[in-house]
Amino acid sequence: MRNAHVTRKTKETDISVDLNLEGGQSIIDIPSGFLSHMLDALAKHAGLGLKIKAEGDVHVDLHHTVEDIGIVLGQALKKALGDKMGITRYGLAKVPMDESLVEACLDISGRPYFQIHGTDEFHGQAGDLNLELVPEFFRSLAFNAGLTLHISVFASGNSHHLAEACFKAFARAIKEAVAITGTDIPSTKESL
Repeated sequence: MRNAHVTRKTKETDISVDLNLEGGQSIIDIPSGFLSHMLDALAKHAGLGLKIKAEGDVHVDLHHTVEDIGIVLGQALKKALGDKMGITRYGLAKVPMDESLVEACLDISGRPYFQIHGTDEFHGQAGDLNLELVPEFFRSLAFNAGLTLHISVFASGNSHHLAEACFKAFARAIKEAVAITGTDIPSTKESL
């Protein structure tokens, strides 16, 4: 089984993530209803078992909590992938959500990089979440999982739809990338 349990406790947050790449139940217990909805969608569309429990200094705002959930989820993904033997490695998905259209393109390369194209779109609120935190979440996840991740926004309008298209596109891309389709490490260097 490709799974991982990771915890992280700081003065600002206390986060626990259980991740199973083979699937399972999704239980999200965090202090943001909107981010909980996004993480549940990520688990569903990526075919992941995902349990997240998080507490944070939300009396300040959601920034530390969202960023740290990304950090811990990234660490869990890296741990669950192990030696990466047989994975597809690359993932690409383009997802429409009504008027919004978002593409996620990723490489489980071991070389962390994150770029979001169309950053002018990430302003305002979606539920209780400031949209500026969506790129922060994915940056934290990518750098801690060792992913090269590009998210491109082709069209947007409604902030809820934009955020949801980002999470679902990432989910479909990561599902493709972590799938076992071979028997070796997919790299000419024989290391990822």
